[in-house]
Amino acid sequence: MNYRHAFHAGSFTDVMKHAVLARILVYLTQKDAPFRFIDTHAGAGRYDLRSAEAKRSPEWRDGIARVLKASPPAPIAALLEPYVQAIGPHDAAGMPASYPGSPAIAQALLRLQDRIALCEAHPEEKEKLVAALGRDPRLSIVGTDGYVALKAYCPPKERRGLVLIDPSFEEPDELKHVEEALAGVIRKWPGGIYVVWRPIREAKTDARFLNAVAALGAPNILRLELDVGPGEAGAHGQEPLARAGLLVVNPPHTLFAEARVLLSWLAALLARSGHGGHVCKWLTEPR
Repeated sequence: MNYRHAFHAGSFTDVMKHAVLARILVYLTQKDAPFRFIDTHAGAGRYDLRSAEAKRSPEWRDGIARVLKASPPAPIAALLEPYVQAIGPHDAAGMPASYPGSPAIAQALLRLQDRIALCEAHPEEKEKLVAALGRDPRLSIVGTDGYVALKAYCPPKERRGLVLIDPSFEEPDELKHVEEALAGVIRKWPGGIYVVWRPIREAKTDARFLNAVAALGAPNILRLELDVGPGEAGAHGQEPLARAGLLVVNPPHTLFAEARVLLSWLAALLARSGHGGHVCKWLTEPR
């Protein structure tokens, strides 16, 4: 499948991914020591929700707009606050001035001593990324294949950090690429935090991927999923994505409890026609 960021900015999948990403980044900033955020498929950095791509499939209306217009209970609001602050102001319809991709969220939440390494192989997307994030001494942006760059970036000299693997799944064997990249980088840097995003359309395909990742032998892999239920088919006859997930290798010790609370609330808020669910459990047990 093709999951180009611009067509789905602010969707339920973005909400889940970025809310969890923000929690991890906030955790890492609690120690004085610097760390590095590495994004293998950075995209354009920020997305105009009035663009032709966003208008073709305005998924933000049932994603971030619902979150920004909601009145969550205080514990949920506290967990969402870093993510919401990174998004910035929004109008009455819940539309932000622009929706931040993962690089912009990291830019908003990281400190002066931290570093951000971004990979974007698509020339036009890289150009947009540079323009969106501006001049920032913490930033390094390269037009290199993200899977290749991981070999050079890891382990980072800070010895602390987070790697996000979030491809667009344009290639039919993308899950195999993700599995191989994850296996290689864990061998090089077993103590790093890794977040892998994946769309879930076919249960058997996803089960094979999960089994392959579990077979890598790494402990401490958290499985998170959000299911908002089926939606109406679009102009091309394909039903919109209903389920997506994250795998988090070496999550902060606080994340399991935070994610369980957040995903439960998001599943109820973002569900289509009252059908929603979530998963928060260990793929491989922590040590």
